[in-house]
Amino acid sequence: MEQTHNKKTSKPYSPEFRDRAVRLAMEHRDDYQSEAAALTAIAGKLGCSPDSLRVWVRQAQRDGGERPGQTTAEKARIKELERENHELRQANEILKKASAYFAQAELDRPFRK
Repeated sequence: MEQTHNKKTSKPYSPEFRDRAVRLAMEHRDDYQSEAAALTAIAGKLGCSPDSLRVWVRQAQRDGGERPGQTTAEKARIKELERENHELRQANEILKKASAYFAQAELDRPFRK
């Protein structure tokens, strides 16, 4: 039985592999007629898709300030802030419910003189 791989289940490439692939693509870009030709040839030799290599090269260019857009560090910071924001919203919701519960309990208590 043949096993199929898709984006969700295939193992991601190691950071070392990506760095090496990007370095090769940047160093050998001028050996080819176009960037697309370079990416296709190099990706074929490495066993990854040209599109993956293109994405890695673009991100490396952003990280190096050669291309506009979010750097890897900025993306990680935004992701962390979004996670923290989500947790704070959840905590806030819990506190609102607890506050309403205790306020109702106070109203339900018999009045004492």
